[in-house]
Amino acid sequence: MDRGIDKAGQGAGTEPAEPGRVPLAVVVVDRDGLVSHWSRGARLLFGVPKEEAIGRTALDLLPVSGALPAEQDPLGHAAVDGLGPGLESSLDGGLSYPAAGRARLTASRDGRVDVLWWAYPLVGPGPERLLVLAAGTDGLGEGGGPFERIAPGFAPHTGFPGAEELARRLPEIMPSMSVGESARVVAQILELGYPILEFSQNDRVPVTPDWGVARRAERRARRERAARAPAAGEPLPEDLWDEGEDLEYAAVRERLEFLNEVSGRIGTSLDLSRTIVEVSRAVVPRFTDVAGTYLREQVVAGEGFEDGVPDTTTMWHRVALEHTDEPGRWDDVVPVGEAMPFPAHTPFFQCMTSGEPVLVPRISEEMGHAIAAQFDKRDIRPLITGRSMLVVPLKARNVVLGFMILLRHPERPVFNDMDRVTGAELAARAGLVLDNARMYTFQENVAETLQDSMLPHIPSRMSGCDLATRYLPGTLLGRVGGDWFDAVKLHGGRTALVVGDVMGHGLNSAAMMGQLRTAVQTMAGLDLPPAQLLRNLDDLAQRLGDSYLATCLYAVYDPIAGELHLANAGHIPPVLVRAADGRSELLDLPTGAPIGVGGVPFEAVRVRVEPGDRLVMCTDGLVEVRGEDIGVGLATLCESAAHPAASMDDACDTIIRALSTRGGRKDDVALLMARLAGIEPDDVAEWRLALDPAEVGRARAAVREQLHDWGLAKLVAPAELMAGELVTNALRHSHARPVALRLVRGDTLLCEVDDDDHELPTLLHAGPLDEAGRGLRVVSTLAREWGTSRTEAGKTVWFELTSPRR
Repeated sequence: MDRGIDKAGQGAGTEPAEPGRVPLAVVVVDRDGLVSHWSRGARLLFGVPKEEAIGRTALDLLPVSGALPAEQDPLGHAAVDGLGPGLESSLDGGLSYPAAGRARLTASRDGRVDVLWWAYPLVGPGPERLLVLAAGTDGLGEGGGPFERIAPGFAPHTGFPGAEELARRLPEIMPSMSVGESARVVAQILELGYPILEFSQNDRVPVTPDWGVARRAERRARRERAARAPAAGEPLPEDLWDEGEDLEYAAVRERLEFLNEVSGRIGTSLDLSRTIVEVSRAVVPRFTDVAGTYLREQVVAGEGFEDGVPDTTTMWHRVALEHTDEPGRWDDVVPVGEAMPFPAHTPFFQCMTSGEPVLVPRISEEMGHAIAAQFDKRDIRPLITGRSMLVVPLKARNVVLGFMILLRHPERPVFNDMDRVTGAELAARAGLVLDNARMYTFQENVAETLQDSMLPHIPSRMSGCDLATRYLPGTLLGRVGGDWFDAVKLHGGRTALVVGDVMGHGLNSAAMMGQLRTAVQTMAGLDLPPAQLLRNLDDLAQRLGDSYLATCLYAVYDPIAGELHLANAGHIPPVLVRAADGRSELLDLPTGAPIGVGGVPFEAVRVRVEPGDRLVMCTDGLVEVRGEDIGVGLATLCESAAHPAASMDDACDTIIRALSTRGGRKDDVALLMARLAGIEPDDVAEWRLALDPAEVGRARAAVREQLHDWGLAKLVAPAELMAGELVTNALRHSHARPVALRLVRGDTLLCEVDDDDHELPTLLHAGPLDEAGRGLRVVSTLAREWGTSRTEAGKTVWFELTSPRR
């Protein structure tokens, strides 16, 4: 790859020389002193092929002598003389600042070669330590006269580079730099002229060197060495005292240090609100006295928005305001949280549409009046008139996210061009940090919305039990996870209680959770036994992919039998709190392997429970803390679950508080608590019906009589009619066993009819002349809910009616 150096003519009464090109060698040296990059220009200049150069010691390939005296300089360029140590000092790591010079190659294949060189120490996490640029001096002094400046430019050998070409070629030198970053670097080079520019927190990249800066850097180093060991009775050499240059160098260094400091203070988290505050506080009072930050409303909301230039209808939210004025002076006039558009004639609109900083050295009375006109019934002129103002855009990927309004007190120096460049660099870094926080907030909102849409809204009461739930997101990045809970209504007044945890966090885990939860709901509706349900869920997870791993605890509560039927797939055990004595215990269940492991059997157990007992099921994020045995968390869970509480919600809050005080929780948490209220025997009525059509009449009479006894006379007509239809169908399809009829009184009236036929009935369209299908059509029309499910012996068809208030 060819590079070049530009040459500009100088001299009283002489015309500038035409720009010319010479090959430029580009060499990168790593922290071990080995060559990691060797350009085609380096091959031409030093005569060593790239294959031989890569991986060799740089000192072996670039053996050069020190700087030549001025009288041997064919360029007559006094700036070359006295630039300090030779290239060896940079190659062996002896210099920590940019250096430049003219030297003689001492081991050339083609005889003597004099070169001009520039060395740039590189900092950051990468292996590169030093970038060396070199050009042969042959022909530089021919026909062009003396030269004002010699500096490396990056362009093809055949053409003269402009800023765009320089930006395009920089990534070829440093592959980690994008073209967009290069363009910004080049724009700042043209205004600042210092030879090292940091464009992120971790990387510094080489730019066009300024001879004066290099000389000032070397003079400063020499002065520091002389000050540490002065000769006896001798003052420092006069050439080391250059106050004007030192001040200029100090100003550049101060600005670099300021940008470094700001970079370290912003972006400490991906929380958008915290990032906004960090950005605003980073510039007050060191760089400005007032800093107001405005963002697009979509950015504040963590939403996406279309690319394009803002207009006069774009709403901008004032999200932060930092100042050094007396407290409260700005609060009433420009409160944080206000949203407003900006007219086209304002500097703010110019900044947001052009994407470039706007500098107003002093806000005049006229401009102050124009700005104040935007604020209804609020006179902002005393706060801004006479101050220096700089408006800088907050951009990321060429999209304006917002802008900052920076104001200085009248007694402070006005913003200048150097401040404008510094403010633009500061805003560029802040814009990137804000955009990262915005995208994270956006992704987090998407994940949370997805998860919220898939987490069920469980009623506080189901048949025979009261329910309460809690979900807490994690505290780590990507905190949305795959924890879920659910409660599924089953026939016979039973309820399936589920808690699960998909391994991992983020959108993928939330999506997996949604798939597994849907599968559990479907299989629960089929009334699969707990162990069989987990077996099927495990098979499904394996079919979906290797990444589907989850734990799951599945329990079925039968309030009539007073029993829990539970199976566990790698989940932490539930806690049962006994109502009789307030004692709590971890239920001893076969643990089983997580869902998705495959090939592992699951076992189910039955546990007797009494009315008033409480079942607590949660995910491990509630009890597990890094560095602590999980047994400690489980013991705390048992203790807090047994604590008396006025309500189910209070009981959940007590558990959350007890386990949150330990600190260190990072995972998300799902908690499901059920108070097992049971159903009293007096609220259940059952009959066995022989396989005789005459039993239909007996069934109707039994339903009618029982509802009158329960004080539910208003339900007699529909219940008697629908029960008769279901019994008729059951008697028609039963094979050997008697038909069972059961009524259950609770929040609703439940009627169930069981027979020994395994074929489930379906709802058919019944025409005027059809003999079948009318029974289920009647049930579907009159019932609050109805359904069918298979049992071990056959099937159950049921319906519910809303009970009148008692």
